[in-house]
Amino acid sequence: MEPRLVILSRGPELYSTKRMFEEAEAAGWSVQILDPLKLTTVVDNNGVKVFNKGWPVDCDAVIPRIGNSITGRGVPIVKAFERMGVIVLNEGDGISSSRDKLMACQMMNERGIPVPITANVGTWQDTRRAISRVGGTPCVVKVTEGTHGSGVFLAHTEQQARQLVYQMLERNMRPLVQEYIEESHGQDVRAFVVGGKVVAAMRRKARGGEFRSNFHLGAKVEKLEIPDKHSEIACKAAETMGLDIAGVDLLESSRGALVLEVNSSPGLEGIEAASGVNVASKIIQHLNRIWEQKMAPDNSSEVPTEQEVNDEGTSEAY
Repeated sequence: MEPRLVILSRGPELYSTKRMFEEAEAAGWSVQILDPLKLTTVVDNNGVKVFNKGWPVDCDAVIPRIGNSITGRGVPIVKAFERMGVIVLNEGDGISSSRDKLMACQMMNERGIPVPITANVGTWQDTRRAISRVGGTPCVVKVTEGTHGSGVFLAHTEQQARQLVYQMLERNMRPLVQEYIEESHGQDVRAFVVGGKVVAAMRRKARGGEFRSNFHLGAKVEKLEIPDKHSEIACKAAETMGLDIAGVDLLESSRGALVLEVNSSPGLEGIEAASGVNVASKIIQHLNRIWEQKMAPDNSSEVPTEQEVNDEGTSEAY
């Protein structure tokens, strides 16, 4: 019987979802793509069950593609599958931690992972002190939860930074003021980590005067032979977040590589195009290794051989 994989995605037509579907099917998995927001979770005396259109979702593994906008609703679904005992590549806690930029920054700092100097601002009146702590202007002002470069601004003056912080607080957002790395203006390094190894890397370069180098904002991408130190930092960052699959964004500064962000649902289109690596296949290969380990017989519970049965003087069948 084929092992069963569920890909949690709101966009079955998206490049990343399609690529993982194709590679998983080619590797012998029976694959379903399910919208996490259309699933129902039931908790009773028998444990946790997930249902789709009234039918129980029975599977052996789950790959969540939980977008930033549905983190609050998507993560409980992921955690339900965890409690069902299936393989989950990127567990709920890892997704939640990586989505909160302040929490992620604190967790990485505790592990000795280099990050840009970052200040969480609780009131707009404290903006001046925050700017001073991160090295002055220009500085980056961003919300703690955002993706694809949304909610990230470069403030050239203190007044501009104060206005951005004020506007974010007025909208009940949590603003961060972050050190601006001038030598990395408009470019960064994306390291794609799968199972504790960097399987592909690329350099992203913003176009024109844009300082954000996100692929979705039109940045150019190019293949990169990632230095060992960068790779070591990226793998440690993914491990700290508790992620099997991660896109780790690095800024190259005068004091070495700094982790800007750890993405728990990294896109495959840009990295596959730039690196020439079949990243989707790498993900499924990692899944296969976990599946094979799970299905490997436990030596302590092996059925005894015929000789062992005869030696013990019993022939009781199981």
